Amino acid sequence: MNFQGSDILTAKNLSKADIERIMEVAEGFLPYAKKEKQSDLLNGKILAALFYEPSTRTRLSFETAMLRLGGRTVSVAGMEGSSLMKGETLHDTACVIENFADVIAVRHPQPGSAAEMADAIGIPVLNAGDGAGEHPTQALLDVFTMLQERGKVEGLKIAFVGDLKFGRTVHSLSYLLSHFGVKLYFVSPDALRMPDDIMGDLKERKMDIIETESLEEALKHVDVCYMTRIQQERFTDPQEYQKFKHAYVLTKELVEKYNGKMTIMHPLPRVGEISMNVDELEGASYFRQVGNGVALRMALLALVLGKV
Repeated sequence: MNFQGSDILTAKNLSKADIERIMEVAEGFLPYAKKEKQSDLLNGKILAALFYEPSTRTRLSFETAMLRLGGRTVSVAGMEGSSLMKGETLHDTACVIENFADVIAVRHPQPGSAAEMADAIGIPVLNAGDGAGEHPTQALLDVFTMLQERGKVEGLKIAFVGDLKFGRTVHSLSYLLSHFGVKLYFVSPDALRMPDDIMGDLKERKMDIIETESLEEALKHVDVCYMTRIQQERFTDPQEYQKFKHAYVLTKELVEKYNGKMTIMHPLPRVGEISMNVDELEGASYFRQVGNGVALRMALLALVLGKV
């Protein structure tokens, strides 16, 4: 990929070479993300952070990344604070924002929303989560975290646990990991299993996948356990959410019993699926994962704006 001027909308279209280039640039930005160095690489550039769904980590990570590169940010938080509430289309919103900013990071509840905006304008659009669709920048920082924690991605055994149906992070991460010869364990209730279309894509890519409802069985075999929350906002029936919300809970006792050496990841927020005492374990990397997101998004901003 020629990153300059490009959109980052889906993990599906990123090649192994693209991923490795992003990882290389992110590695170089780690000292800046950790506040050890300062940069004015994007001085004069403006990021529009358009977050029409709730966000803490992703929004602040993008804004921090831009600020640490010497750029500036403008933002919208929530539908109610935007002209979308007046009936403005995403196409027209994008055409307006193009006059204000050099790059857009957008989160919206509708799958395909980021692509709709990107089709309308000439500045880069970065998908920060489109409903139950994808979350490619989260998936990229997850790959980066695996590199930092395990020293490699190639050949790892990884469990995805929880809501795989609506979990946009695991959708994107599956596509990225298809380039690295990993073995995946999909752990979920049958009603929340990975969508058929994504499973079809992964089978075409000849991925080694085991589907199971048993967390304990998967824990015995993996290098990385990637927990996800059951997403209440994606359920139309509250009783269905109540049925599944505590389907899987990772505790310190479970980790120590089955696999004390594994790396534990989570895109956050957690809502009970990882016990607080897991934080004490050396392999608990989810807060380090957050920090890696700043370096990774610094890399993406610098790449699409043609500065590296």
